[in-house]
Amino acid sequence: MNTITNALTIDVEDYFQVSAFAPCIPRSEWDSCECRVERNVELIMDMLDRHDVKATFFTLGWIAERYPDLVREMARRGHEVASHGYGHQRASDLSRAEFLDDITRAKSILEGLSGQEVRGYRAPSFSIGTDNQWAFDCLVEAGYSDSSSVYPIKHDHYGIPDAPRFMHEVRPGLTEIPPTTIRAFSRNWPASGGGYFRLMPYALSRQLLRKVNQEDQAAAVFYFHPWEVDPEQPRVAGASAKARFRHYLNLDRMQARLDRLLGDFSWGRMDQAFFKDAPSRN
Repeated sequence: MNTITNALTIDVEDYFQVSAFAPCIPRSEWDSCECRVERNVELIMDMLDRHDVKATFFTLGWIAERYPDLVREMARRGHEVASHGYGHQRASDLSRAEFLDDITRAKSILEGLSGQEVRGYRAPSFSIGTDNQWAFDCLVEAGYSDSSSVYPIKHDHYGIPDAPRFMHEVRPGLTEIPPTTIRAFSRNWPASGGGYFRLMPYALSRQLLRKVNQEDQAAAVFYFHPWEVDPEQPRVAGASAKARFRHYLNLDRMQARLDRLLGDFSWGRMDQAFFKDAPSRN
């Protein structure tokens, strides 16, 4: 078992809320969609219980309003409740005032339900980039102290390829903790979950995480979504071939891979992996 405690994070959103499906499912239709997030998050929490692992759940305020008992259960089981914003709108698509309203609203809802102080935030689709660095100032104003919103890779929808790979202060009192990458061939490569974890052979994902722990002597930040453990979810009509490939690839293998991952590494909440004062943050 690896002695470094890595951060296990879950972005709590449902299948119909992912950015890639936005052209197919208008926001106005969300309430009429079959919502499967409650069942999926409970499945994940049961899996974590079997491995005695606590995690950080970056949760949408929209989900929290509709499933308040789910947020209370996260807190009851000892997980960190963090913010994914309110309505899963990309930070890069909002004005400064709209973004501040979104993150403030989500924080208030989540704190009221969990009884925890919500300090962590992750932007939907890692949508803090070079053109909206003002978002960090909004996070400070709203009372957040840590963010996991900048993916230091080159991607067609997000990322800052030359951003720092590891934990660093982006504003006084605000720490950015990026999803984990490895450095090879003069660029950063993803090594932290999501679709990449479903695409790559499990052995390769494990090797990359071990490389970060052993060679960089750093904790990793791994992320996934509740819909990724749900191969029976409804298929979205009209989505592009690329969106369908990225979203549905190997969903049927995800639970088994996560089960192996939980046993192969030491995992904890984001705050416990990176901040020594974590117990006082509840």
